[in-house]
Amino acid sequence: MFFRLLLALPHIVWVILWTIAAWVVAIIVWFATLFTGRPPRALHAFLSHYVRYALHVSAFIYLAANPFPGFDGREGVYPLDLVLPAPARQNRWKTGFRIILAIPAIIVNSALGWALLVCAIYTWFVALIRGSAPWGLRNLMAYGLRYAAQLNAYLYLITDTYPHASPLEGAAPPPVPAHEAQ
Repeated sequence: MFFRLLLALPHIVWVILWTIAAWVVAIIVWFATLFTGRPPRALHAFLSHYVRYALHVSAFIYLAANPFPGFDGREGVYPLDLVLPAPARQNRWKTGFRIILAIPAIIVNSALGWALLVCAIYTWFVALIRGSAPWGLRNLMAYGLRYAAQLNAYLYLITDTYPHASPLEGAAPPPVPAHEAQ
């Protein structure tokens, strides 16, 4: 983990600079979405790349993904990735009160962030001994990182879909018992 932090220094600097720009763009997008009902396409793309890039860098630093990430946040180029929607109409009420509505999700994200840190430290020690990271810890870290990315997409007005904490996202529904099927 120590060497990953050293390797990630250029990414850390870049993500800090990009975060400052993203905050400014997010304020512009907030006003634009509040008045027009949809985020401007170019600014939406900028923020989407930022959220995806932050996920890639976090996955690398927290040992949830192995390859060194690129610097552009393109979709489909990293093992732990994020598919974000195209710019679409958003509810103006949700847009206006976005920060207040996000408070419960921010609290959940904070708890997951602590779990993520503990898992990353434990994974580092286990990987030193075994030579590989346990899949269970990797999956828990991916879950925490995915939730943080959902929260960022919500906060940066990429989508008005509220982040959800279901670990079964995308899973097939459970089979219906035979006695209930009729």
